[in-house]
Amino acid sequence: MKEEVYKQLAQRLDSLPNGFPSTSDGSELRLLAKLFSPEEAELAAKLRLTLETPQEIADRLGRDYRETKSMLKTMARNGLIKAGRAESGLGYGLLPFVVGIYEYQLARIDSEFAQLFEEYYTQTFGTALKVEPAFHRVLPVNQAVRNDMEVHPYESATTIIENAKAWGVIDCICRIQKSLIGDPCEHPIDVCMIFNQGPGVFDDHPTIKALTKEQSLETLERAAKSGLVHSVSNSQDGNTYICNCCTCSCGILRGMADLGIANVIARSAFVNTVDPEVCVGCESCVEFCQFDALSLEPADPFVQINDLRCVGCGVCVPVCPDHALTLIRRPEDENLPVPVTHEDWMQARAKSRGIDLTEIL
Repeated sequence: MKEEVYKQLAQRLDSLPNGFPSTSDGSELRLLAKLFSPEEAELAAKLRLTLETPQEIADRLGRDYRETKSMLKTMARNGLIKAGRAESGLGYGLLPFVVGIYEYQLARIDSEFAQLFEEYYTQTFGTALKVEPAFHRVLPVNQAVRNDMEVHPYESATTIIENAKAWGVIDCICRIQKSLIGDPCEHPIDVCMIFNQGPGVFDDHPTIKALTKEQSLETLERAAKSGLVHSVSNSQDGNTYICNCCTCSCGILRGMADLGIANVIARSAFVNTVDPEVCVGCESCVEFCQFDALSLEPADPFVQINDLRCVGCGVCVPVCPDHALTLIRRPEDENLPVPVTHEDWMQARAKSRGIDLTEIL
C-alpha cells in the first residue's frame, strides 16, 4: 500500500509539464518516501495545479476538513506543495518536483536525501532536461553587452532586481547536495537570489536572508566574478528569482557536463565576439568559460568562439584584461521565442510532452 501511494504521486508529478520521469529501480519512489509520509503522498497525489482552499479540497475528496487543513499547512511549510491566495481564501496546490519541491528542501536536506537525489538524477532526469522549452534561460552579465545593443527588461538581471520591492538570498541547494555526497565545488553557496513585490516580505524569514537592493546587486556581481552564470525561469514575466549556476553542481547545467545534453538551458539573445586587433591570446577567458565555447590553438592568432556552444552569459567578458570580448545580439532567426508568462511556458511544454493540462488544473 505504501509503495502504491508513492507511485500515484510520482505519476501525478510526471503529469505536470515539468515532468518527473520514472526509473527502472524505483529511485523516484525512494526519493518521495524520504520527503512525504504515506498520508501526505496520498493527499498530494490528488491535488490540482489550481489553488483550492482546504474546505474545497476536503469536500472534493470526501475528507475531514480539520485533518485536511492541518496536513496541507504542514506540507506547505515543508515545501512539498504550494500555497497562495485563491478566490475563496488561502489555497493549496500541486508543486512540481523541479523547479519546485527540490529547491524548497534547504531546511531538510541531509546526506541520505542528497544521495537519493543523485541516484535519481543520474538515472533519468536527463529525460526532463531534453524537453523544450527549457526550465531556465540565461541572462547576460550586463557589463558584457556592447553599449549600443538593446537589452529588453526581461533580458536584464539588474532590471529584474531594480523592479523588485523585496530582495533575499538563500544557499544553493545544488551545491549543498553535491557537497553532501562528497563532491563539492569551489563556487560560493550564498548566491541564490529571490525577489518579491511585497516590501519587507523577507524580513524575519526563517530560511531567506533579507537584502537591500544594493546588497542584491552586489550579490549578483559577486556571483559573476566567481564565474557563475545568471539564469531565471524561462518566461518574460514573473521572474521572482535568479539562480547563479555552474556546470559542476547545478542540477540543470550538469545536464550538459555530466549527461551530455546540449540544450539544457535556453541561451540568451546574445553571443560573444572577439576583437582580433586587441586579443593577445592570454587564454584567461578560455579557462573561465563553463561551456567550452572558447578555444585557442597554437596556430590561432586570437581566441576562437564557437557560436553554437556560447550561451551568451558574458561571464568571460570582464575577465579579459585587454577588453577584447563583448556580447552582441544574435540574429533574430537564431533565437527561440521566450514564453511571455509562466502559463505560456507550461502550455508549450505540455504540448511538447503530449500532456493535456485540463486533467490537472
